[in-house]
Amino acid sequence: MKKHLLSTSAIALGVVAAAPASAQDWDLDWGGYFSSHIAIVDVSGNGASGTDYDGIGFLNTGEIIFSPSVTLDNGLTFGVNVQMEAQNGGGGSDGIDESYMTISGDSFGQLIIGSENSAGYKSMVGAPGVTSMYINSPSISAFIPLSSVLPFSFRDAGVSSYTEVGGNNDVPRLTYFTPSFNGFQAGVSYARNNRGNATQGFDANGAVNNTRIGDVEDIFDLGMSYNQTFGTVDVSLGARWGTGSVKGGTSTTAAFFDTDPTSATVGTVVPAATSTTTSGDITTWGIGAQLGFGAVTVGGSYAENNNNDAGNTSSTGWSFGGTYDAAGPWAFELLTYQGEYKSSGTGGADEEYEAYRLGASRDLGPGVDWDIYYVYASGEDKGSSANDVDGNIIGTAINLSF
Repeated sequence: MKKHLLSTSAIALGVVAAAPASAQDWDLDWGGYFSSHIAIVDVSGNGASGTDYDGIGFLNTGEIIFSPSVTLDNGLTFGVNVQMEAQNGGGGSDGIDESYMTISGDSFGQLIIGSENSAGYKSMVGAPGVTSMYINSPSISAFIPLSSVLPFSFRDAGVSSYTEVGGNNDVPRLTYFTPSFNGFQAGVSYARNNRGNATQGFDANGAVNNTRIGDVEDIFDLGMSYNQTFGTVDVSLGARWGTGSVKGGTSTTAAFFDTDPTSATVGTVVPAATSTTTSGDITTWGIGAQLGFGAVTVGGSYAENNNNDAGNTSSTGWSFGGTYDAAGPWAFELLTYQGEYKSSGTGGADEEYEAYRLGASRDLGPGVDWDIYYVYASGEDKGSSANDVDGNIIGTAINLSF
C-alpha cells in the first residue's frame, strides 16, 4: 500500500519514478508454542493456611509469535517480532508481550529496537533442563503460592539467574549484539526507564517516555556469551552486568473513589497518600556455564541483584543440574535452584527459596513432546515460621512448538 501511494503521488507530480533494480519479498513467518500442564499438588506450611491449594491443578502457557522479515540486496535483514500471549492479561491488557524491530547482517551484527529483554539477560546461561515446569523462574508459583510469602520478584536473582536491573521486563530499549567471532559475542543495551511492558506513550499514572519518582532510570546492560565445540565437548558460557538509578523523592497520589469490586476499599473514597523513595544506584550481575559430553550436559549459574543503595531488597541465587539424552526419544534431568533475599523477612531476617526438579521428556514428533516431572519447592522466612510454605508437584505436560 505504501509503495502504491508513493507511486501515485509521483505520477500526480509528473515525476517519472524508476522501479527498484530487484524487488525483495517479505518472509511472512509466524510460529509459537503452547504447553498444557496437569499436576497433583500438595502444599503445606503456615504461610498457606486458610486456602486449599491441594489437589489437581492445571496450567496453560503459550504465545503466538509473528516474525516477518526481508533481506535486502546489501545483505541486511530487517525484521519484526511481535509476541501475543495465549492467556488473558498476559503481557498487559492487550496481551502483547515482546514487540521489537531487528536489523541484522553477517558483518553488521544485530540491532534490536523496541520492547525486549536486555543484552545481559539474553546472554545468560543456566542449569540445563528438558521439561517445561521451570524452577529457575517464577512459573512454579502457578502451583505453589511462593509469591504470597516471598518477594519472588520477576527477573530477580532470588528466583532466577536470568535477571534484569530492578526486575524490569521487556521495556522499550536499544540493544546491539556484535557478530560472532569464533563463538564469542558481546552485547550492550540502554533503556530510559523501567516503565511498561511493550507499552509506549502516556498512561493513567504518568508517562512511559518520562520518568517518575520511584522509577529506575538510565538502565545500561552488558552481556557476553561464548559457544564452541572442542572435539566431543560442547562449551556454552554466559555473563551479564547491568546498572540503573532509582529516582528518589516524594510523590503524592490523588484521592479517588474506588470502583474496583475486588478491592477491600470498593465503594469508598481512598484518600491522597504521600510516599518517599530513596535514590541510589542498583545493579545486577551473573555468570553461567554448560558443558556437553556426548549425551550428558551439566551446568549452572550464579546471579545477584544489588539494590541496597536505593533501600530495596537485594537477592542472590544459583542453579546447578544435568541432563542425559538417552538413545531413542527420551531425555532426563535433575536440577536445583537456590535463592536468598536479604533482610526481607520478619524482623529484618533473610528469606530463602529452594527448588528441585526431576523429570523426563519424550519426543513424540516434530514440535511435540511429552513431559513428566516431580518438583519440590519451598519458601522460608528465617524470622518467623508463620510465613513458611512448601509444596510437592507430580505433573505431566504436552508441549507444542510450531
